[in-house]
Amino acid sequence: MPNAETEFLTVTQLTTYLKQKFDFDPYLQKVYLTGELSNFRLRPNSHQYFSLKDDHAKINAIMFKSAFQKVKFTPEEGMKVQIVGRISLYEPAGSYQIYVDSMEPLGVGALYQAYEQLKKKLSAEGLFAKNKRPLAKYPQKIAVVTSPSGAVIHDIMTTSHRRDSKVQLVLFPAVVQGQAAAASLVQRLEQIYQYDDFDTIIIGRGGGSIEDLWPFNEEIVARTMAASPIPIISSVGHETDTTIADLVADVRAATPTAAAELATPQLSDVLLEIQQLRFRAINGFRRSLKNWQQLLQTQQKSFLFQHPERLYQGYSQQLDLLVQRFQSVAQQYATTQQQEFQTLNQRLLRQSPLNQVQNNQLQVQNLQRRAIRAFQVDLQQRRVEIQHAAANLDQLSPLKTLARGYTYASDQQGQPLVKLTDFTVAQEFDLHLQDGQIKAQVLKKEQ
Repeated sequence: MPNAETEFLTVTQLTTYLKQKFDFDPYLQKVYLTGELSNFRLRPNSHQYFSLKDDHAKINAIMFKSAFQKVKFTPEEGMKVQIVGRISLYEPAGSYQIYVDSMEPLGVGALYQAYEQLKKKLSAEGLFAKNKRPLAKYPQKIAVVTSPSGAVIHDIMTTSHRRDSKVQLVLFPAVVQGQAAAASLVQRLEQIYQYDDFDTIIIGRGGGSIEDLWPFNEEIVARTMAASPIPIISSVGHETDTTIADLVADVRAATPTAAAELATPQLSDVLLEIQQLRFRAINGFRRSLKNWQQLLQTQQKSFLFQHPERLYQGYSQQLDLLVQRFQSVAQQYATTQQQEFQTLNQRLLRQSPLNQVQNNQLQVQNLQRRAIRAFQVDLQQRRVEIQHAAANLDQLSPLKTLARGYTYASDQQGQPLVKLTDFTVAQEFDLHLQDGQIKAQVLKKEQ
């Protein structure tokens, strides 16, 4: 049991002490490990967190963004790798982990692994299988993307001028090795795409190791070449070195000299070919002219040229027969039309509108007389009905009642007053007589 003088440590103090042990241990400052990637999930443009394991143990790992950007291949879950880093303690979690400085695939180089991964990716997209464009047979202007110093541009210029001294070479100097090479190559290619007078592009460099040739294996360079509107000849390294740029280009050349030979025609061969074509054209024209002359002589000696009138005698006879047939058909047609006209004229006379007008006039007169009689009868009947209705109305007229000595009263608004309750004392009212009315006033009401 601890006594009263025992000093207890905090968790932080213990963890700090252990971290110092890790950080000051010279054997843990640079550790070489091999194992299988576990829990790896690629985080673009960020730090990478994963584990490294074997059959019996596992260690957590972190690779900072600055270190991971130098990795040439794409790590994948389950991939066996070799890493170099330092061991330290992560204090908040109290766990130790390895901080990775570099990583390479186990068994093959990192660059070769990256090359195979990119090759597989672009091949799956069909970037290598796209239709390869033919080179211009007689180019006037060729763009060359390479280093301004070195044997590449010298070989291209020498070979091109030897084969065709009229072709124009335009150098677009680029960095072809190192970290800045890929961006430089892309910049030069995009600059060329702005022009519309280049017939061919040559891009390349001399031989070297896979590290030296690596800018031509960058994905950004491959995609920029694939988007080119101008046919591209790739001349990177030697014949045994195949880069991604070689696979994307329209034509691959083993050497810069071979690229210049593919891009330019041999002027002497072209002139010889033109001369041969000229001779063939002249000889062909002479043979054709001779054949036509012989054919003309044969035709001139033919029977038709000796008696040209025989050529149209048959047509003249056929024309006479057609004229006779036309006249006969025209006469028959005119006779038929005249008969049809006479028939229609007779039918028209039988159905003359004058007779119909006269019959309709008689019908109108009869209808007018019938309408007048019916109107007179109806008018007389309505007069009798009106007289009868007037007599009945007269019998019901209040004037008849007034004539017998009766009257009726109404208020100022003309409403009849018929009951005692309709009147009030001192009320003024109208008393209606047979020949007029008088104003009256109620003096007294009696039941």
